[in-house]
Amino acid sequence: MDDVLTVLALLFVAAAATLAVLTQDPARQAIVLSLLGLGLALLFTVLQAPDVGLSQLGVGSVVTPLMILLTVRKVRRRKRRE
Repeated sequence: MDDVLTVLALLFVAAAATLAVLTQDPARQAIVLSLLGLGLALLFTVLQAPDVGLSQLGVGSVVTPLMILLTVRKVRRRKRRE
């Protein structure tokens, strides 16, 4: 059962990473990056590293995509003013 969960988590991470690379819009990339962080947190938890999974959940799924979204918003506002 653990092997099946590991393989499923790895497939999800691979699919999310590929989707993040292929996405053109930076705002959508941040959302896909959040899904990737969630998948990595799940993978770390399945691999019995819950402390790393919790860190990944906080940083990779919430903080980093939020900072990217705020940056994209600020850049788009500046472009409108010019």
